Amino acid sequence: MENEPDHENVEQSLCAKTAEEELNKSFNLETSLSKFSYIDLDKELEFKNDLIDDKEFDIPQVDTPPTLESILNETDDEEESFVLEDPTLLNIDTIDSHSYDTSSVASSDSGDRTNLKRKKRLPDSFSLHGSVMRHSLLKGISAQIVSAADKVDAGLPTAIAVSSLIAVGTSHGLALIFDQNQALRLCLGSTSVGGQYGAVSALSINNDCSRLLCGFAKGQITMWDLASGKLLRSITDAHPPGTAILHIKFTDDPTLAICNDSGGSVFELTFKRVMGVRTCESRCLFSGSKGEVCCIEPLHSKPDLKDHPITQFSLLAMASLTKILVIGLKPSLKVWMTFPYGRMDPSSVPLLAWHFVAVHNCVNPMLAFCRGDVVHFLLVKRDESGAIHVTKQKHLHLYYDLINFTWINSRTVVLLDSAEKLHVIDRQTQEELETVEISEVQLVYNSSHFKSLATGGNVSQALALVGEKACYQSISSYGGQIFYLGTRSVYVMMLRSWRERVDHLLKQDCLTEALALAWSFHEGKAKAVVGLSGDASKRKAVVADRMVEILFHYADRALKKCPDQGKIQVMEQHFQGMVPVIVDYCLLLQRKDLLFSQMYDKLSENSVARGVFLECLEPYILSDKLAGITPQVMKDVIVHFQDKKLMESVEALIVHMDITSLDIQQVVLMCWENRLYDAMIYVYNRGMNEFISPMEKLFKVIAPPLNAGKTLTDEQVVMGNKLLVYISCCLAGRAYPLGDIPEDLVPLVKNQVFEFLIRLHSAEASPEEEIYPYVRTLLHFDTREFLNVLALTFEDFKNDKQAVEYQQRIVDILLKVMVENSDFTPSQVGCLFTFLARQLAKPDNTLFVNRTLFDQVLEFLCSPDDDSRHSERQQVLLELLQAGGIVQFEESRLIRMAEKAEFYQICEFMYEREHQYDKIIDCYLRDPLREEEVFNYIHNILSIPGHSVEEKRSVWQKAMDHIEELVSLKPCKAAELVATHFSEQIETVIEKLQNQVLLFKFLRSLLDPREGIHVNQELLPISPCITEQFIELLCQFSPTQVTDTLQVLEGYRLEETIQITQKYQLHEVTAYLLEKKGDIHGAFLIMLKRLQSKLEELMHQGKNTREDPLLKDVEDTTLETIALCQRNSHNLNQQQREALWFPLLEAMMAPQKLSSSAGPPLHSEALKSLTMQVLNSMAAFIALPSILQRILQDPVYGKGKLGEIQGLILGMLDTFNYEQTLLETTTSLLNQDLHWSLCNLRASVARGLNPKQDYCSICLQQYKRRQEMADEIIVFSCGHLYHSFCLQNKECTTEIEGQTRWTCYKCSSSNKVGKLSENSSEIKKGRITPSQVKVSPSCHPSKGDPAVKKATSEPVLDPQQIQAFDQLCHLYRGSSRLALLTELSQNRGSESYRPFSGSQSGPAFNSIFQNENFQLQLIPPPVTED
Repeated sequence: MENEPDHENVEQSLCAKTAEEELNKSFNLETSLSKFSYIDLDKELEFKNDLIDDKEFDIPQVDTPPTLESILNETDDEEESFVLEDPTLLNIDTIDSHSYDTSSVASSDSGDRTNLKRKKRLPDSFSLHGSVMRHSLLKGISAQIVSAADKVDAGLPTAIAVSSLIAVGTSHGLALIFDQNQALRLCLGSTSVGGQYGAVSALSINNDCSRLLCGFAKGQITMWDLASGKLLRSITDAHPPGTAILHIKFTDDPTLAICNDSGGSVFELTFKRVMGVRTCESRCLFSGSKGEVCCIEPLHSKPDLKDHPITQFSLLAMASLTKILVIGLKPSLKVWMTFPYGRMDPSSVPLLAWHFVAVHNCVNPMLAFCRGDVVHFLLVKRDESGAIHVTKQKHLHLYYDLINFTWINSRTVVLLDSAEKLHVIDRQTQEELETVEISEVQLVYNSSHFKSLATGGNVSQALALVGEKACYQSISSYGGQIFYLGTRSVYVMMLRSWRERVDHLLKQDCLTEALALAWSFHEGKAKAVVGLSGDASKRKAVVADRMVEILFHYADRALKKCPDQGKIQVMEQHFQGMVPVIVDYCLLLQRKDLLFSQMYDKLSENSVARGVFLECLEPYILSDKLAGITPQVMKDVIVHFQDKKLMESVEALIVHMDITSLDIQQVVLMCWENRLYDAMIYVYNRGMNEFISPMEKLFKVIAPPLNAGKTLTDEQVVMGNKLLVYISCCLAGRAYPLGDIPEDLVPLVKNQVFEFLIRLHSAEASPEEEIYPYVRTLLHFDTREFLNVLALTFEDFKNDKQAVEYQQRIVDILLKVMVENSDFTPSQVGCLFTFLARQLAKPDNTLFVNRTLFDQVLEFLCSPDDDSRHSERQQVLLELLQAGGIVQFEESRLIRMAEKAEFYQICEFMYEREHQYDKIIDCYLRDPLREEEVFNYIHNILSIPGHSVEEKRSVWQKAMDHIEELVSLKPCKAAELVATHFSEQIETVIEKLQNQVLLFKFLRSLLDPREGIHVNQELLPISPCITEQFIELLCQFSPTQVTDTLQVLEGYRLEETIQITQKYQLHEVTAYLLEKKGDIHGAFLIMLKRLQSKLEELMHQGKNTREDPLLKDVEDTTLETIALCQRNSHNLNQQQREALWFPLLEAMMAPQKLSSSAGPPLHSEALKSLTMQVLNSMAAFIALPSILQRILQDPVYGKGKLGEIQGLILGMLDTFNYEQTLLETTTSLLNQDLHWSLCNLRASVARGLNPKQDYCSICLQQYKRRQEMADEIIVFSCGHLYHSFCLQNKECTTEIEGQTRWTCYKCSSSNKVGKLSENSSEIKKGRITPSQVKVSPSCHPSKGDPAVKKATSEPVLDPQQIQAFDQLCHLYRGSSRLALLTELSQNRGSESYRPFSGSQSGPAFNSIFQNENFQLQLIPPPVTED
């Protein structure tokens, strides 16, 4: 075995010194960017563990590696769509032209220095994340590549590999090796060898930078010693000749490499040294005949992970054009995973990339693979048994086609799309951090090697198509940096450090964005963070220091950029955009010292800035987030808002401040002058621990007008309300307007406030002042609320001796003030006694109140001499009784007084207590406000359980006694009550209702279902006599509604009802009943007689106007008679029909005959129109010759007087002509349609199909190559092509009526189509059936082959034609002419119409012509696309 030399691992740099100096001028680098080093995963676990979203990886493990079949058939349940924040992110024209730094998309004016001064609107991801990547040109290497091409004919660069050294391969077979200073260290190979071997197509450097492998376009491989520059091996027989090397890769084992050629094969190369002779053994891992591999990626472990258990397997990922394979090369060759692609663009490039990531505190390799616009992540783990498990992670959906994927660290990936745009993406959140245009690189593509042009282009079309976008050898990553090989240059991209990202934003004058980005670093929420290490507190301290520097710079800039002259509003607007940012970040960083000292002093230089600063503090003070403001700032805040006349804000601020450090007297004075009562009370309470003074001040304002009986102003009402709330707070131990009184002060404050309230006289009382002024004032101001305050206070009292004394004392005072004074209204007095009743009703009551006082209140409330406020006094007394005051009264006296005062609610309350429910009905009926509620009350008593039978009986008896009142009140409700509870006593109720009108209303409500009572009519035991009684009443009181009512009414006898209607001479009703009875002729005679009498009236009257009501009556009667004849003609024979229609016709024509001699008849036009209507209606039931014969037999017309009916006969002939013309036109149109349809049908059946591809969509083999069996090719109209053998294996055939029908496998499986339905109308276009399938043999079959026999010519359409015919049918909307033709053909039963039976679908086929919406669409047929 050969021992590869171990060179020392020197940290090496890519940048030439000139480039380094230039970069360092432009950027304050925290770490030397010339060093390549991996991010330490242990550190990452230590301080970035909180960023790992475990849910993302919480996917069940796969016990055994899946098979290709199982993966293809599994349902993908992870189809959550991934939409990037802003798919339209385009150019940001802010680039630093000094350093080739294209932090974002390079634009046409990128070299324009004045461009930096322009204010640009930044896209979201830039303002959120700043510039994440730095893009730099390696000038030294780029210059020497160009020089080598010119001086030694090295040719253009073709491949790059990066480790501690940089190797660049050229098109003339040279390999240029550069060191960390961009100096050319070695030039390997020669142009003569290049002429023999072709261009360098792939490069690989081993782990310790001692060996370089070069693959060539003509298939040779060379190995070089990078220390000495010697050629160690020249390998020409490692793989089949005539194929280019696409990839050559060292594994972690320096004696093992992998190569991939343009034939799609993969070979393992083992390097040995036996007896001083270097040899190379080759082993085929994957043959291109089984599917072409175009991308390979061995798993490389970092030096600190070389003992990871997974490294012993020497894993290799391979991507063919159809699937991904992961295999282990050691200890023996084994396939660990197969993963097929979904459907994708065949020109997209397969990509693979490994990286070690930390998941669940374990470091394991993750494989990213993608093709097209979806990136899949696979986590690879080794379990205790030694088996490898692969689990799918959350995949990434993109909106662009990828040509390169690179891990820059375990959380950040860099994607290159086919438009040469780089996308930096955070893997866990799938957020796009930045987009960079790299078209200026002029990236080198490997297309010529994929097409194997150097060896004659002997590759498959599929591989050549993928090669169009292949750039595998032009992009190399090492140590968190990515190198891009251009046609004349090499560029490097790396993540900026956090400090650099912030500085980059500062350079572009984006201070707000810089602060936001720095804060995201401070909070640990930023993405792609580089350069922050240590524990969280240390990282926060470092970032906070930088933020403070930016804030000072921001403040200076705010002052500097302020417009010197102009409107004050412009200056305010300027500072309002900037000062709040300073305040916010100082408070976020918890640097109040900085905010109120240096920042405030700095901003105070400008008075406008100072004002804006003070206004910014308001929301923080109001939300209590800004404790510890300095006295000076506090004073300035109050003065500033006072100057701006924002007194509401001043009050709100004062009550949230610690005002002990201010001049309290001055603040109190300011509050009182500006009516800031909340603030004044707060200052007294907090500043001086004084709780009584603010009450005295407020009482002085509201007491005089109240005592004088004046109405208070709005301002005084506000003060009174505040006073009540303040007293309530003090007595409850709460501070006003917010917070709590200190616990040690609570008892003292309560006592002080009570003592104050019950003072006999105020401090500066006049001799006229009444006693207890404060209680009196509050009772006058709002009795109910003041008593509520006292009630709440009594709740809180402990039952100690002092509390009991206070309670009794205040009650005595209340009684003394209110009862001995006539100033208070009944409501106010009632409120007091309700309050007392509630207190006395408590189980632990200790109060004493004289009962005579309650009697006085009762007298006062029930006084009959005072009619005013009747409902108010009743309500007050009711509240008093409900609060427990009932025990204070003698009940019989109370009821007497309530009845006398007409307090029916009080009576109800008392009767309810005594269960005298029947008496409550009287209360409802006498109370005009509540009389309609009596029905619900009776219903509740009778239906709700809990009442005795006697109680229910007494209630019902009372209801029966008052039934006339109830019916007159609401007939519906009364009927519903009777029907619900006492349906068997309906006749009794009817007897009690003597008034006929009331009886009519009651019966109509009971019997007419349109009245809407909620009772099942069928369950009511109503005799026909009652129904007929109702009909008779209906005939009396509402004759016009009788017919409508009879149509909905049930339970009446026809004979008796007919007698009733005849009695009241209601002819239409009688006719309706006779028709219902079945006596059609009798009904007709009544209607005819009525019509004749009205016609006679019409002829005898002199008027001849259009608006004649009699003429309207004739028209209505005629139409009713026609309707009667039409309704019943269907069920009569010809003779019976004539007995109806001819007398009607005669009746209509008689007046015209009579009036013919007396000049022009009256209303002749109207009568002729009506006669025509009769004739048209007759024509449907009586043959036309019979009508004409009947007319001609008439003695009047039989003698030659046909002139009068000439119009009628000509009208009938016109109708006949119209119908004949319509029928001929329809027949002609249908014949044309048939011809057009059959032409299209024939053309569509005979049309050839054009397949989209030349390979089978199942086995993916070209149909030409498949020679092992005489197989047929099946092409579908959707463009998919299959071998019939493959389709049969997938069970895509169905036998229907002895014919084989094929289904397209891809279309049916992608649309979850199940087994083929036999109904041809259900078959989807483009999926199925022989009409869309062409079968052709891949080897010419014999003439007798049944597969190509012509179908026998039969008149019946075969299934293909039926299917095409169905498609034609679906071109129409509504009833197509083809559908009409189909039905006509069925109706005629002719054999020649049989082909159209296939268009019927649905189990029950109804006639189109019977459809009420049927319309004949006279439009040309639609044109189908060829």
